[in-house]
Amino acid sequence: MATTLLRKTVLTAAGIAATAGGIAGPAIAAHAAPTGTTTVVADRKGHGERELDVRYEAQPNFYYCGPAAARNAISVLGKNIDVDAMAREMGTTEAGTNSINDITPVLNKETGKPYRSVEIKSAKADDKQTDTLRTDIVRTIDDGRAIVANIAGTATDTDGTTHSFEGGHYISVIGYRDNGTTVTIADSANPNTATYRMSIDNLADWIATRGYSTS
Repeated sequence: MATTLLRKTVLTAAGIAATAGGIAGPAIAAHAAPTGTTTVVADRKGHGERELDVRYEAQPNFYYCGPAAARNAISVLGKNIDVDAMAREMGTTEAGTNSINDITPVLNKETGKPYRSVEIKSAKADDKQTDTLRTDIVRTIDDGRAIVANIAGTATDTDGTTHSFEGGHYISVIGYRDNGTTVTIADSANPNTATYRMSIDNLADWIATRGYSTS
């Protein structure tokens, strides 16, 4: 059934651009080796901030962003699931992973915890959708789990670096600060920018027309 949420994420040489300077993503991501564990030290639940310990791995090719984002998200629970097995479960092909609805069941199965898909249908997130996203992120991360989001277009992080995925992409959200007004993203596309922070407003607009998996 075709819905806005079911729009395919297709990553192509033109559709993925990693960081400032417009470096083409697939040339970086297709042969990127896993970089091991990225240790994030802030774990201050109840103090307006928390970040989880993600055992980061870059995606091995240009179309595995969905399985890689899910693998990175699940890694915060101390589990290490083969990314090829994840891809098979999600039905990932060279055209990508169809939608967040293909990610959510795998997160449920592999974590043993309930995830659900949330859609931001509009072309730009409104205040209510943004606040719902913030609440979902804080609640999920306080429960010790990461969120997976399907994004498209260009967004700017808190350092002023742009991240462009015009054909669509999947990322993990692994932390928050300032009660969720700033979030930490684990991005499998480029190990040189494995993690970065972004305002909740920019993230919500990045997810717009697509969706995310949350508790």
